[in-house]
Amino acid sequence: MNFDQPPVVRVSTNPSAPPPDDWSVEIPAVRQLLGDGLRLASGVTFLVGENGSGKSTIVEAIAVAYGLSPEGGTAFGHHQTRSTESVLHRSLYLQRGIGSGRWGFFLRAETMHGWYTFLEENPSRHDPDFHAMSHGESFLAVLEARFDSPGFYVLDEPEAALSFASTLGLMARLDALARSGAQIVCATHSPVLASLPGARILEVGPWGLRDAHWEDLELVRHWRAYLEQPERYLRHLLEVDTKNRHGANG
Repeated sequence: MNFDQPPVVRVSTNPSAPPPDDWSVEIPAVRQLLGDGLRLASGVTFLVGENGSGKSTIVEAIAVAYGLSPEGGTAFGHHQTRSTESVLHRSLYLQRGIGSGRWGFFLRAETMHGWYTFLEENPSRHDPDFHAMSHGESFLAVLEARFDSPGFYVLDEPEAALSFASTLGLMARLDALARSGAQIVCATHSPVLASLPGARILEVGPWGLRDAHWEDLELVRHWRAYLEQPERYLRHLLEVDTKNRHGANG
């Protein structure tokens, strides 16, 4: 018997729970997850896709189903400013790995400010003053302080606060965690972050979820084309914007 499985082996529909009754069921990737389930291996899994494709909805639901705070943090202290998450997590069943620990952390870029305040009001360990740092510096400090052992880590667009160099630092930390036996699930728009060697990539879109190679991602193709010839994109965009402004003024 294998006693060295990742924290989450498989995500599937909870047979004893009703299906979600909100907007999430309209998303193809969510419907596929509920219908087919999703097997997760050790190491890093990236979900990559456009806004509205469902990648953040899925990683959020997995994090909450695991027991992590929906607005970020661990399973040992929940805070809430305003409930905005889908009810999808109620319909999920997580098959836990045999012999895996319970430690986990959800880094959700848009709500980390609230988590910093929660820590100030409920101190449980010696943390740095995250509020005194820049947005990017605080993210790096969280990585240093909390991403330090094998466990289950869920990240939602962590690159939002990071420079190019800091994104490379995040990649190094994720790689070190994966090598130590940690399991990471991350939604991202970053072609840099998604290039992490050895990571599994799931491209999310109207087709649902599909395994993809980094060089075949629509995200990568668009960034390459833009960086090679930005004027090809900007000429069309700026011409449209100029016409719209002239029309409004006329």
